[in-house]
Amino acid sequence: MRIGVPKEIKNHEYRVGLPPAGVVELVNHGHEVVIETNAGEGAGFSNEDYVTAGASIVDAPETIFANCDLIVKVKEPQPGECRQLRPGQLLFTYLHLAADRQQTDLLMESGATCIAYETVEGSNGGLPLLAPMSEIAGRLAAQAGGDFLKKSSGGRGVLLGGVPGVAPAKVVVIGGGVVGTNAARVAQGMGARVVVLDRSLDRLRYLDDIFMGRIETVWSSAAALEEQVLDADLIIGAVLIPGAAAPKLVNRALVSKLQKGSVMVDVAIDQGGCFETSRATSYQDPTYDVDGVVHYCVANMPGGVARTATLALTNATLPYVVRLANQGLDALRDDARFALGLNVHAGKLTHAGVGEAFSLDAISPAEALTS
Repeated sequence: MRIGVPKEIKNHEYRVGLPPAGVVELVNHGHEVVIETNAGEGAGFSNEDYVTAGASIVDAPETIFANCDLIVKVKEPQPGECRQLRPGQLLFTYLHLAADRQQTDLLMESGATCIAYETVEGSNGGLPLLAPMSEIAGRLAAQAGGDFLKKSSGGRGVLLGGVPGVAPAKVVVIGGGVVGTNAARVAQGMGARVVVLDRSLDRLRYLDDIFMGRIETVWSSAAALEEQVLDADLIIGAVLIPGAAAPKLVNRALVSKLQKGSVMVDVAIDQGGCFETSRATSYQDPTYDVDGVVHYCVANMPGGVARTATLALTNATLPYVVRLANQGLDALRDDARFALGLNVHAGKLTHAGVGEAFSLDAISPAEALTS
């Protein structure tokens, strides 16, 4: 199979779909790999690195989309890329369709088979291709939040860890999954007072255990959430419903009651965000103000640490890329959990959560793969 890796074109996105080591793996399986020139530059991989690994380099992304059977990316295809996809072609990348109707429509119109990293399930029921970026985003959320709490950045002028005689910042993390756990780890490590809200008592017990009581855990009722965020310095939104739109847990009225200069970091922004006042931002212009509250909603946070993120991501994705290259659609037919990554196939929507978000009909991956 011919596998193509175009350069990412989303604002300030420096990751790449395959590192040179991934090229070696695919070439050893008898496949051809085509890389767009300078696609890996932002992550520290040169064209020469890819050529040494056995890839071909092309100047035009159009060449990749026109001639490759499998397209491997990091971020969702932009409209111009969607329009270059064709029937029978495989696309493997993050999609986050439930927050993007235009992309959903364009991918359905393309006739391509589109597989989303974020909805592939592992043998333990987790999300193995989302987890590495969730770990990174969670850690970056605490760092970014602490940075924008500085008065010079529009925040309250509060140091996360405080100093002797001055209380530390209060950090509220909404959601105790992979993102929330990593956000809490960094915030607590920097000396902040950390409160994690979640609706799973088992998860709260787990967090209390691994942090040995150094963070506070609270069951997330609407009343408890409001109580905790009203005096928070930093609020990190870390909720996830796989493949579906994120629930709006902090509404507009509540935002108006928050402390002026507090910071909200919405890690769920790829899925539409969990704050009602959230809208996607970029590293070029990362924040905006609503009622005196700083909002940080960068939609590709791990792209800022491109080398770490590329290596972490492809450690997880490469075995799946190899399976797709070796077996094509049979890789999905043979593995129901892998097939859960199928979001669009031959013009049909194949993820119920996306269908619910846009009131569109969706069929199951199994039905799509047998029709």
